[in-house]
Amino acid sequence: MENLKTMHCVPCRGGEPTVSEGEIERYLQQVPDWQVIEREGGKQLERVFKFKNFRQALSFTNKIGELAEAEDHHPVIKTEWGKVTLTWWTHAIQGLHRNDFIMAAKSDELFSAE
Repeated sequence: MENLKTMHCVPCRGGEPTVSEGEIERYLQQVPDWQVIEREGGKQLERVFKFKNFRQALSFTNKIGELAEAEDHHPVIKTEWGKVTLTWWTHAIQGLHRNDFIMAAKSDELFSAE
């Protein structure tokens, strides 16, 4: 299977299918700390990252922002004292695309470098 961390997002303008259940299962093997949740009529990928303080949480948030800009794929980011909640999904298809799993893997990689 391809390594999600080394892949890049591709433009998704709508009309593309969401990932299948089988693809979700395969991709989750590379990002096991993430959960697939149902929200707003579609599936989303979410994880809470824990930190020692707000400064570390904010630093991680800024790194995620830079990553999102570089890949042109943007999450919902909730930054609080000691934690950051990231939610990835593809708005154009109201569900999960391979891009979301790529970004989850890249987010995990940023976190492990903290």
